[in-house]
Amino acid sequence: MHDSKVANELIDLAEGAEYFIADKGYDADSIRIYGRTKGMQVIIPKKNSTRPDPEFDAHLYKNRHLVENLFARLKHFRGIAMRFEKLARNFQSMLYIASMHIWLKLLCPTN
Repeated sequence: MHDSKVANELIDLAEGAEYFIADKGYDADSIRIYGRTKGMQVIIPKKNSTRPDPEFDAHLYKNRHLVENLFARLKHFRGIAMRFEKLARNFQSMLYIASMHIWLKLLCPTN
């Protein structure tokens, strides 16, 4: 099942959020309208439109890309990608350790 089929449920789970930022797969008028009815600013790039979208905020959309890159880097850690840790607290600890590792590599790059 494609994520856009459950977009309304995702929007309901994000109650109180100011923005609904998604990729082009969520570019449907019904999703945009539902997000707006929940009081969110909908930031989704248009698929094949020649008209600019005045509501689209390119800066916020770039931040979404940074978050996706973090998830991609976390998946390089086999224990996280395969979910070896079954207890939530242990999995969360592994996420913290992997995130610190990524952060330190960004702060202290080695050539």
